[in-house]
Amino acid sequence: MLATVVAAVTTAFLSLVPETGTLALIVAGVLSFSASYLLVFVVFEFLVFREIGEIYKVLNKMRKKDFSFIEEEQDAKVNNPLKRINKEIYTYGVNRNKEIEDLKRLEAFRREFLADVSHELKTPVFAAQGFVHTLLDGAAEDKKVRRKFLKRAARSLDNLDLLIQDLLTLSQIETGEIKMHFEHFNIVNTVMEIVDQMENKAEKRNLKIRLDKEYHNPIFVYADSERIYRVVTNLVSNAIKYTDEGEVVVGMEVTGEKVEVAIKDTGVGIPPEELKRIFERFFRVDKSRSKGLGGTGLGLAIVKHILEAHESKVSVISTVGKGSTFSFKLPIGQTTAEMEEEARREMALLLAEEEELEDID
Repeated sequence: MLATVVAAVTTAFLSLVPETGTLALIVAGVLSFSASYLLVFVVFEFLVFREIGEIYKVLNKMRKKDFSFIEEEQDAKVNNPLKRINKEIYTYGVNRNKEIEDLKRLEAFRREFLADVSHELKTPVFAAQGFVHTLLDGAAEDKKVRRKFLKRAARSLDNLDLLIQDLLTLSQIETGEIKMHFEHFNIVNTVMEIVDQMENKAEKRNLKIRLDKEYHNPIFVYADSERIYRVVTNLVSNAIKYTDEGEVVVGMEVTGEKVEVAIKDTGVGIPPEELKRIFERFFRVDKSRSKGLGGTGLGLAIVKHILEAHESKVSVISTVGKGSTFSFKLPIGQTTAEMEEEARREMALLLAEEEELEDID
């Protein structure tokens, strides 16, 4: 139609020229029609139909969930509106596919998490329930049995309380209800205090826990001291739990603008295929072993979230049968002469208390 209109207009204009004959008008009409038709055909074929075909191709691939076509071409800046539409369709499809995959992962995580929580809550509840019902059924008459069962029920309820507290801590960190209170503090004092408190737990398993060297000077970091105390405690506790013989060594080292804290053990180690999952909630490398040693299965998950709030992360190096090393880094803190002097006094006091306990032993 467009070629016909062009031919008609061209012929009409030429007919206004007196010298133009009928044959010339016919030739001009045919030529203008042919040229216009070819031009329109080429334009629509290469600029319109081909791009529409590309759009259908993209839609078919998206329908088959095939996003393997080259993204760089889709990201190129183009002036053709059809190509822009094609790009928008592609971008929309990729984003929706990512959302669907994320929702599937979240749904799978939700189901697994609910199953894990139900199982973990059920264990101490059923244990306490069994002890109490046994006492109600007549065992309470025996004083020794009564005391024994009540202690076991209390221990189960304590484990339940610990699990609930850990779950609340994780939830509050994720939702931002727990705010990090950053300050400049001496990480050496924190680590020395934790090592001192964990000595009794290590001795019960015939293990030795120590610092990698003597620290005579304070090392200041900028972090939330209470949360970092929890991080180191969880990592040291885990190291002791999964070490049958040998020792647990805690060290600190200044590297550039960071302070690296490392906890090394000579324990069972972690298989390579399970390293990525150890920070998941309730995940245990050896579930039967972990149950016997206690714990909620949330310690490493809490460590991960606290360090992420510090814009840091845990690094793990592990060899099965030889042990593991967990480490993380914190930014160096600012100090004053008064802060350093106070830190040295605290370190000296901790050392003096340790020596006094050794003398008593």
